[in-house]
Amino acid sequence: MPLATDRVIRGVLFDRDDTLVIDVPYNADPHRVVPVPGAHRAVERARAAGLRVGVVTNQSVVAKGMATREQVDATNARVDELVGPFDVWCVCPHDAGDACRCRKPRPGMVLDAAAALGLDPAELVVVGDIGADVGAALAAGAQGILVPTARTRAEEVAAADTVVGSLDEAVDLVLARVPAEQA
Repeated sequence: MPLATDRVIRGVLFDRDDTLVIDVPYNADPHRVVPVPGAHRAVERARAAGLRVGVVTNQSVVAKGMATREQVDATNARVDELVGPFDVWCVCPHDAGDACRCRKPRPGMVLDAAAALGLDPAELVVVGDIGADVGAALAAGAQGILVPTARTRAEEVAAADTVVGSLDEAVDLVLARVPAEQA
């Protein structure tokens, strides 16, 4: 199903692991960052169309004590170097049970990214590989696009309003909603 036709899109937020880069569980090592094929091109296409781009990522590795925030930030800097650049990075360092406002599917990171970009959340699309990514988008008033991987659960695919087969397809859908004067 396509994105809502009554909204103008001015920004796109991407999940990090299994969306932009190959997921290495709890990765906080910049040397282990490998982009998903086509990720740089997809981000570049969004930026070239005049969209603001960002990343919203749960990184519970910090809360679990398996890495420091500085290590996660260094890993994100490597993603930015290989796939970006991104206009904003929002990172949730909490664990699932911490009851924070930022951990997806809660809306905190999407709302923070919208504020940092100077956009209304309704002008954003969040692209990710699991239901929590889409859930965070909807909770914030944005739209979500699910790009399933082998690890995406069937019920997450069934529940998502917009599902595509690749990051390029997700960007195609977003670009179709970009106003002509912005591109």
